Amino acid sequence: MSKELLYLLIADALLISHVLFVAFVVLGVVLIFVGAGLSWAWVRHFWFRILHLASIFIVVLESWFGISCPLTVWEMQLREMAGDTTYGGSFIEYWLQRILYYNAPEWVFTVCYTLFGGLVLASWIIVRPNRPKQLGRPKNKIKSPQAD
Repeated sequence: MSKELLYLLIADALLISHVLFVAFVVLGVVLIFVGAGLSWAWVRHFWFRILHLASIFIVVLESWFGISCPLTVWEMQLREMAGDTTYGGSFIEYWLQRILYYNAPEWVFTVCYTLFGGLVLASWIIVRPNRPKQLGRPKNKIKSPQAD
């Protein structure tokens, strides 16, 4: 396998990871609201909700500070190293690119990410996550002999 092909395969894997990340953030909030209506307990799972909130928080911060997503940067670097500056590669690459990358002024993305982040934050108020069992409880209670 040539280095160029390896770079393209890794770039494709990064692109797929990026699409899965976006799907987690977007579908996650949809599933939280739908799941609350259908009484799905897992949509209130604290650690799922923390991961979901942290994911959109990172995206919002990147957009506010003009930071390019590391997944995008790494993918582009790998494609450049492979000598592939266009997106005319594999079928998966072509269509996943169409889903993720589109042209609009940067401020449009910042506004959209911020509003979406607000929606995710609102989901914490509207569909409250369960408090994890280990938070707020003593780890080990030692019985004193006087308590018996």
